[in-house]
Amino acid sequence: MYSVYFSFAQLGFTINDFKQKALSWADTYKVVAFYEPNHIPYPYQGFENILAVSNTTEQLIHPYHAFSGLSNALAATEQILCGFLSYDLKNQVEKLKSQNPDYLGFPLVYFFEPEIAFYFDAEGFEVKSRQAADIPQILAAIKSTPTTTFVSETKIEIEHRTSRQQYLHTVKAIQQNILEGDVYELNYCVEFFSPEAIINPAATFWALNQASPTPFAGFFKLYDKYLLCASPERSLKKEGSKLISQPIKGTIRRSPDPKEDARLREQLRTSEKEIAENMMIMDLVRNDLAKSSAIGSVKVEEMFGIYGFQHLYQMITTVTSTIRPGCSVPEAIKNAFPMGSMTGAPKIRAMELIEQYETTRRGLFSGSLGYIKPNGDFDLNVVIRSLQYNASSRYLSYMVGSAITYDSDPEQEYEECLLKAKAILEIFKNK
Repeated sequence: MYSVYFSFAQLGFTINDFKQKALSWADTYKVVAFYEPNHIPYPYQGFENILAVSNTTEQLIHPYHAFSGLSNALAATEQILCGFLSYDLKNQVEKLKSQNPDYLGFPLVYFFEPEIAFYFDAEGFEVKSRQAADIPQILAAIKSTPTTTFVSETKIEIEHRTSRQQYLHTVKAIQQNILEGDVYELNYCVEFFSPEAIINPAATFWALNQASPTPFAGFFKLYDKYLLCASPERSLKKEGSKLISQPIKGTIRRSPDPKEDARLREQLRTSEKEIAENMMIMDLVRNDLAKSSAIGSVKVEEMFGIYGFQHLYQMITTVTSTIRPGCSVPEAIKNAFPMGSMTGAPKIRAMELIEQYETTRRGLFSGSLGYIKPNGDFDLNVVIRSLQYNASSRYLSYMVGSAITYDSDPEQEYEECLLKAKAILEIFKNK
């Protein structure tokens, strides 16, 4: 790969203007991955700021042999791999099944080698291309690419797949499962959708990112399918010999009034219910990491940290370990997949009940978007607060959920789901 560094100053663009043009230009390619950390301070940092594109149609990983295929793909390249893991890969981790309808059509797994990649920093970017002569043409094409702020030229009608009454009934059924000892926490999710949506994916991503900037935001295009992601949560990161997982459990709204905002923050910090939920998932994550780690190396670096985002406060715990000798990248990912914060505990039974109670296949939701570097380091988010879109069928979907425990108030859980969906609803109000 040939590489050249450019500063935004020498190109005459602000960082945001250039990145918006670059993403609109990238959308002319068949496959696109964009990772946006939004300069948000976060333990172990957010995503690296990368834009990668390709027109290669080769599928590097067979979807029915995802983890062994990922091993082969990593062995065959010295480049970064960009891609995603669908939630339904759970069936290749445990003896599970997925029978709910899939309205989107994403594959179970997809990673690609970029033909062109941009690595952004605060002052500029390094662009890498397989052909040195292409770089001036790439910059000229980006400069001349028009951008738009219009999410859609038509009104987007959002439907609820699960009514309030159905939701409340299901939560009570889950609490009966908890009473009977099946699980002690279950992450139950519902879908909001539009069956006839025509959107501009790049403009929609920027609108979502502006409404809800997060450290693990991302845009992924695979032919006619798009993921527009505003995730605040890391699933798993490898940095040298260190593994890092940062489950989120605990949510409360923010207020524009500073006194009320401080009160809400303190309310979350001291909530016995939220602390109990977070602790359950912290233990699950510690167990998942232990499968890939040197004996005695798993530790909780920060317990119940409170972090503020634009609309919400979240309770986040940071668990780290030292990867054991001989544990491969695919093995470490498989051992912790999917993220326990999106299943519940015990994990296997929780996933069985999720399949029973939810009415839509999750697809990329609750899976992971991320990248794997040539040196074996990687960073994977949890796909939440995200839109999934099939441009051919015009089907637009987003899912939200919350952790159900025996002490949960069904009405409050439903309101939490609506709160989490707020940023996405707002961008369609403003088109």
